[in-house]
Amino acid sequence: MKQPRTKTALTLPTLMLLLVQCFSTYANTLDTSGNRDQVLNQNREGGNGSSTHCSGTLSERFALAEDKEVIKSEVTPSRSEMVLIPGGTYLMGSDSHHARPDESPIHEVTVSSFWMDKTEVTNSQFRQFVEETGYVTTAERQPNWEDIKKQLPPGTPRPPDDVMVPSSLVFFPSGQPVSLSNPANWWRWVPGANWRHPEGPDSDIEGRENHPVVHVSWDDAQAFARWAGKRLPTEAEWEWAARGGLENNMFPWGNEGVDTGQHKANIWQGRFPDNNTKEDSFYRTAPVKSFPSNGYGLYDMAGNVWEWTADWYHSEYYSQAKRQGHITNPTGPEKSHDPQEPRVPKRVLRGGSFLCHETYCESYRVSARMKSSPDSGHAHVGFRLVKDED
Repeated sequence: MKQPRTKTALTLPTLMLLLVQCFSTYANTLDTSGNRDQVLNQNREGGNGSSTHCSGTLSERFALAEDKEVIKSEVTPSRSEMVLIPGGTYLMGSDSHHARPDESPIHEVTVSSFWMDKTEVTNSQFRQFVEETGYVTTAERQPNWEDIKKQLPPGTPRPPDDVMVPSSLVFFPSGQPVSLSNPANWWRWVPGANWRHPEGPDSDIEGRENHPVVHVSWDDAQAFARWAGKRLPTEAEWEWAARGGLENNMFPWGNEGVDTGQHKANIWQGRFPDNNTKEDSFYRTAPVKSFPSNGYGLYDMAGNVWEWTADWYHSEYYSQAKRQGHITNPTGPEKSHDPQEPRVPKRVLRGGSFLCHETYCESYRVSARMKSSPDSGHAHVGFRLVKDED
């Protein structure tokens, strides 16, 4: 029997609040959930990791000092692994009972033709970028408290030094049925986790060269895009491409249920978040092109990893767009606003990930939206790029 679908949006509360809660003995604060054992969870079951896994509500990555380094393209952009997406007009968003509030109202949008990567950027491609530029990702850098606290409520105490280390968030199964309202049950803050070590310092990407790169922030994706001579897609471009030439479809392949017929995407099967039956053969990320492409020849526009877009997130943007009438090549709102975390500016992500399940988020729908701060990276976040037609 299916569990009732939660209608709460996936939110990413600020990391430092999580860490203050996790290490409340240092900060003399209390866990807002009232469950200290849950927040101080250091259970290492479920995969590779490092010494301390601090769980809490699914968190933001931290703000870093402004990166003065400008990485310029040293390569001629290749279109060999891109497809030309024809321009067109469509109804963006959804008003179905599956949709979250920020997916509506539906509004008419026109996008011009553009080139898009067939797949998400892989570990192999990202490694080439790093080797040629020496780039260091957000997850590999030391946090800067002075910048972090700007996103936090006044008076938030500083976490201890041994927490303020290069780290990222890693998924670990809960081991038993848990409430789906608290992502603390399956996310852990793992020192040493980054794109080279997806599950922590004891893991690596050997044999996963053709998997999508993860633990990359929006800032990291932007740096790669500049080097590659491409750019991140706008949210409108992404959804238009994901629809694959179909009209009013729920998924990139149409409206057939994700579990009907052949496997269509790398998502969670079984009971989330404690029992993945791996009916699609994958527990975490899958190699790109493991599942059929959509009508435009794009792979993994549903599941596998969330994909960054260029747009700021604003909870009322679709309502604003509807009032403007027909829009051509929209680039999103001028500024970000998330009422759940008004201090934290956020960008939009699309596509869902290997963790999506209909009882929790069902975000492999083409209209589904997610948001996170630009300096945030997780074990299920990656990206793909686009290029103007001319």
